[in-house]
Amino acid sequence: MSDAKPLVAVVTGASRGAGRGIAVALGQRGATVYVTGRTTTPGSAALPGTIHETAAAITAAGGRGIALAVDHADDAQVAAAFAQIAAEQDGLDILVNNVAVIHDELTDPREFWARPLHLAEILNVGLRSQYVASWHAAPLLLRRGRGLVAFTSSFGAVCFMHGPAYGAQKAGVDKLAADMAVDFRPHGVAAVSLWMGPLLTERAKATYARKAADGTLGDYAAFAAQAETPEFSGHLLHRLYQDQELMTLSGQTLIGAELAERYGMLDEGRKPPSYRAMLGEPRLPHPAVIR
Repeated sequence: MSDAKPLVAVVTGASRGAGRGIAVALGQRGATVYVTGRTTTPGSAALPGTIHETAAAITAAGGRGIALAVDHADDAQVAAAFAQIAAEQDGLDILVNNVAVIHDELTDPREFWARPLHLAEILNVGLRSQYVASWHAAPLLLRRGRGLVAFTSSFGAVCFMHGPAYGAQKAGVDKLAADMAVDFRPHGVAAVSLWMGPLLTERAKATYARKAADGTLGDYAAFAAQAETPEFSGHLLHRLYQDQELMTLSGQTLIGAELAERYGMLDEGRKPPSYRAMLGEPRLPHPAVIR
């Protein structure tokens, strides 16, 4: 489909990681991208990246980046952000629900009760927060007559990965996509959940450097060699939005590597593997609809 008019997108949780990569990739496609997050000052977080740096990278890539400081645990801040977007734009084409609270203890191998209770915050900022963002975005998406709501998810939705809080969040956003698709369908708006593979984020790169320094790299080197770039998912979502058969995919959980096969896309010249056989496959929603 034609890109004569620049797309307008929102990517939540885009100071760094998957959100930043997706936002910059959309910028490379000429989109106006609003990026939300809490980090506004360099050095104020444990990992590098701010919403302002992401916005600048989007603009440098050929799009227009707009930073919105938002704590997604605060519904009023989310409402204010979407009110600003509504005032500045005549609609919204793509919403990428990516924001989530991730603590360092996430990969602690102990049982869930032996780890801090605050790991459950991902069920607030990561699940509920994505419902709230979608609720505010819906009227803007409906103005266009065509739109895409995408949730970033992972194989942790169906296999044990990082413990029950993480798994429940990933399974939850898959279900949000499936059920929102039912309400959106008459309006030409699609909702999907995208399972990303291991990502070369700032956190992953820091882990690699630490393991390399202390001689414990081991299998992590192979992980890094196969990991996807954060931008890869952004390019996939842009292509998905353009797909004339978009609505046939609405409500589904899609594996990024397999979506790339559908579109003949590579990740910086590499073909990322699908982990379906190793980690599980998406659950199919039942077609029953009960109001």
